Amino acid sequence: MTRFRSEKTDATESFFRAFRADSGAAARDYVVVALGHDEATADEGLRLVRLGIARAAAAPAADFGDAVPLPEVGGHAVILDGRDNPRCVWRTTGVAVEPLAAVDDAFAHDAGALAGREAWLAGQRALLAGRAGAEGLSFDDETDMAFLRFRIVWPRLFADKPPGSDGDVFSIVAGSIPPTRPSGSGKQGGT
Repeated sequence: MTRFRSEKTDATESFFRAFRADSGAAARDYVVVALGHDEATADEGLRLVRLGIARAAAAPAADFGDAVPLPEVGGHAVILDGRDNPRCVWRTTGVAVEPLAAVDDAFAHDAGALAGREAWLAGQRALLAGRAGAEGLSFDDETDMAFLRFRIVWPRLFADKPPGSDGDVFSIVAGSIPPTRPSGSGKQGGT
């Protein structure tokens, strides 16, 4: 389960400044997020993001308020690993608040549940049940969830190809490197 945090640290501030300096982004603010509820699940969530498998996340809508604002389209988030180290920056591309049961196959897939919607829902229900017991809360299929979609914008090694870009992954990671062509006639063999 995705956990948004109210606290920014020196490490997240430094990481976000480095993102802004490297990318030229004018963004001034960000939220802090761990894509899991403990060290192991946060690391697994980060792994799915870095592999390009996960580009969506969900959290109970009740987690948001004055201390942690609901992300907005175009806003940024610093993703933490399981030891609270900043590892990636995302840019939010979609936000919807709907009941848990409203999730569709496409969102579950984009959240990294390659086994489909029912598997994703089963996992979320289990996480919510554990959280309900620990925090004395109540969750069910009608619980409002914030369904978020994003693209990774930094570091460049893990960044998604910009919308409308036709560059290859290497060019995007390394910057604008013009393609090179082998020298010679291209013929194989002798004269």
